[in-house]
Amino acid sequence: MNKRVRMLLFLVFGAVFLYSAGRVVYSFVGYRQGANTYEQAESLANLPDFSQISLPEHRSEEPQPEQEAPPQDPQQVYLDALAAINMEGLQQKNSQVLGWILIPGTTISYPLLYGTDNSYYLNHAWDKSYSFVGSIFLDYRNSGDWSDFNTIIYGHNMRDSSMFATLQAYTDPAYCQSHPLIYITDGQTVRQYHIFAAYEIYEEGLTYTRQFGNDEEKQQFIDSSLKQSYYDTGIVPTVEDQIITLSTCTGRGSKSRWIVQAVLAPEEEPTAEGEETPAVQP
Repeated sequence: MNKRVRMLLFLVFGAVFLYSAGRVVYSFVGYRQGANTYEQAESLANLPDFSQISLPEHRSEEPQPEQEAPPQDPQQVYLDALAAINMEGLQQKNSQVLGWILIPGTTISYPLLYGTDNSYYLNHAWDKSYSFVGSIFLDYRNSGDWSDFNTIIYGHNMRDSSMFATLQAYTDPAYCQSHPLIYITDGQTVRQYHIFAAYEIYEEGLTYTRQFGNDEEKQQFIDSSLKQSYYDTGIVPTVEDQIITLSTCTGRGSKSRWIVQAVLAPEEEPTAEGEETPAVQP
């Protein structure tokens, strides 16, 4: 009897070990395939390796010694790259590629998808291949032309820090201060957004509102976002502005989400160099 029990326990533990090992291998392969898929997207888009660009941690007000050739503004590097993006090449691969989203100095640099529901791109990459890392995508009920008062963008919070995992770092006001901008391009226009709120939400509330009947409802949305934010960025949107809401899961239950919200720059920002490059959308 003892021999049979030992054998049964051996088989059970062996099965558990094999299952766990299989899950680890599956995850590793899935993450690697996802990374390769999005590396291919960057290559097709003719984008540089943004990880090699260093953003200044702070700007000194003290006069600096003269240099023969002043270093290029890192932000300008991002603008130039997005202005020259090969959007046509991406859209030839998948016509549902709407644009590209980038948060300078972070791992967030991905094609932006716009499908016919909010399910497909949860487990399909930008090229429509199956992938558990999914895609970064707009709520299909938004207009897709960035004219909505609140445009919602979704992405997974992956354990390898890919996709929208970076959003949880915005719980730290110092991180927001050093990473305050979000760029979105559709191949024609580069839009620059300033982050004004970051928080965790447990119920949808007003955060996911897409349709507003009047300015009063828009103001309630703004007030709700600012009230829930972990800190005050000093940026206060108006009812005339256009806002994007980035959303990802926290891993602490199905109803918990990390939220980062940004408002379209109210004034014209520096554009990429050259007369034919698209302007930043104010």
